[in-house]
Amino acid sequence: IAGMPPEYGLYAGMVPAIVAALFGSSWHLVSGPSTAASLVLFSSLSALAEPGSSTYVTMALTVAFMVGVLEITMALFRLGSVVDFISHSVVIGFTAAAGVLIAVNQIKNFFGLAIPRGAHVHEVIGYLFTHPHEIALPTTIVGLVTVFVGIGSRRLSPKVPYMIPAILAGGLVAWGINRATPGLVPTMPALPAGLPPLSAPSFDPEMWRRLATTAVAMTLFALTEALSIARALAVRSGQIIDANQEFFGQGLSNVAGSFLSGYVATGSFNRSAMNWEAGARTPLAAALSGAFLIVAVLLVAPWATLLPIPAMAGVLFLVAWGLID
Repeated sequence: IAGMPPEYGLYAGMVPAIVAALFGSSWHLVSGPSTAASLVLFSSLSALAEPGSSTYVTMALTVAFMVGVLEITMALFRLGSVVDFISHSVVIGFTAAAGVLIAVNQIKNFFGLAIPRGAHVHEVIGYLFTHPHEIALPTTIVGLVTVFVGIGSRRLSPKVPYMIPAILAGGLVAWGINRATPGLVPTMPALPAGLPPLSAPSFDPEMWRRLATTAVAMTLFALTEALSIARALAVRSGQIIDANQEFFGQGLSNVAGSFLSGYVATGSFNRSAMNWEAGARTPLAAALSGAFLIVAVLLVAPWATLLPIPAMAGVLFLVAWGLID
C-alpha cells in the first residue's frame, strides 16, 4: 500500500513499536505501519519517484526521520495539550468507526472475494451482496470456525487470550482442506528471514525542501491517529494520557526507525485493539510485540505460510466487534 518493498512493513513494526512503547504514554498503543498512513505516504511520494525504487525508499526513510524530528519538537514545545479538546463522545464515535472499517476491510479475506483494492465501505458491502456466487466456501468455513471458536473461548475460558485457540482451530481446518486440495485456502506469504538492515535518511537540503510539505502533513496525520487511538483505549482502561509524552515517544520511534529500514510509524488500531483484547496491562506488551516479531522473523518465518488469511480475518472481526460501544 505504501509503495515500499513488502519486508519494510515488517521492519516498521519492530524497533519503532519497541521505542514508542518504552518512551510513550499509552499502556496499550502499538505503533507501526498503518493502512491510512501508508496511503498518505504513497499518494505524496509516488508523484516524486517510482514506487519501490531506491530513490523512493530513500525518500520514505527521510520522511520518517523528518516526521520524528517534528514530533519531538512538538513535544518539547508542549503542543500535546491541543488533544485535550477532543471530547469523550468524539472518541467513542472514532472507536466505533474504526471497528466498522476494520471489519469491512476484512470482508474480502473472510469470504475469499476479489474486491478491488481501495473500494469504499458501501462498495465493499455492495460487492458482497451482488456477487454471492463468488464466495469461496472453504475460505469462509475457515473464517467461521475461527469466529465461533473465538467466541466460545471468550465465554468458557476468559483468562485465555481467545485469539490463540481461534487461530489454532482455523489453522487446523485450513491445513486439512489444503491437504486434500492444495492451495484451496489462501495462507500468509513467506516472511523474509532476516533482521532489518541499517539504513540512513538523506540529509540533502534539496530533498528536504521537496519533502517538507509531505513531512508536515504526515506528522499531523500520524499524531492525530496515534493520540485518537490512545485516547480511545484509555477510555476503556481508565488511563490518563500524557499527550506530550506520547508525541515524544512517537517521534523517537520514527527517528530510530529511519535508521533501521522503517518508514513512518504511527498508532495502529488493528494491533492496538488486539493488544487490549488480549489482556495487555502495561506498555511492556507492546514492546514485546516488536521483540517477538524480530524473533518470529528469525526463527519461524517459514511457518508463516501455514497461517490462513481467513483465520486472521475472523480474529479481526472479533476485535472489530469489541470496539463498538
